Amino acid sequence: MPLSVSEPSPAPAPAPAGAGAPLPLAGAAGPLAGRRERMLLAAVAAALALMLFLVRGGLHPAAPLEQLARQSLDLPVALADGRPTLVEFYADWCEACRAMAPAMASLEQQHHGALDVVLLNVDNPRWQPELERYAVNGIPQLELFNASGDAVGRSLGARSRPELEALTAALLAETPLPQLAGVGSVSSLMGGAAAGSGAPVALAGPRSHG
Repeated sequence: MPLSVSEPSPAPAPAPAGAGAPLPLAGAAGPLAGRRERMLLAAVAAALALMLFLVRGGLHPAAPLEQLARQSLDLPVALADGRPTLVEFYADWCEACRAMAPAMASLEQQHHGALDVVLLNVDNPRWQPELERYAVNGIPQLELFNASGDAVGRSLGARSRPELEALTAALLAETPLPQLAGVGSVSSLMGGAAAGSGAPVALAGPRSHG
C-alpha cells in the first residue's frame, strides 16, 4: 500500500511593517509639536538678539579712548607708585581727544611699567574735585607729574604723536618740558603765557557739547 506523503504547510506570509504595533493616540503628537514650536521660537529670538547685538557694535573692539580709560589707574594710586604720570582730561564727544587716543594708547603700551597714563572723563561727576583742582576749562588738557607725584607742567589743546612722545620723553628723563605752544608750568599757563610759540591753543570746553 503506497505511503502518502504530506505536503509541508506553506509558511505564513510576513506581517506588513508596523502591523500589530499599537497605533499612536490622536493627541500624542500635541506635546511634540508644541515642543518644536517653542524651540523654533527660541531660535528666532536668539537670532534677533544676535542681530541687535551686532547692530549696536557688540562685536566691535573698544575704541582706544575707551580701552585707555578702562585700564587707567586711580589718580591717587598713580601719583604714589613712583612712576611719572600723564593725566588726560577728556570726553567721549571730544574729537581732539579721540584723535589723540591711538598715540596715547601706543605710548602707554610702549612705556608700560615706566609711565602711568590716567584718563579722567570730565562728564563723570566723580572727577569734579579734580576738574576744580586743576582748573580744567577746556579739553584735552594734560597734567604732567614726575615720579614723586609732583606737578611739573600742563599741556593745553590737542597734541600730535611727536609732541606726545616729546612730553613723555621729558617726563621719563626728568628733563625740562619741550618748548611747545600751550605747554609750560602751571603758573605760566594760568597767567596766559605758554612756553614756546605764542600761537593760540584750541580747546573744547568741558560742557561745550551742549
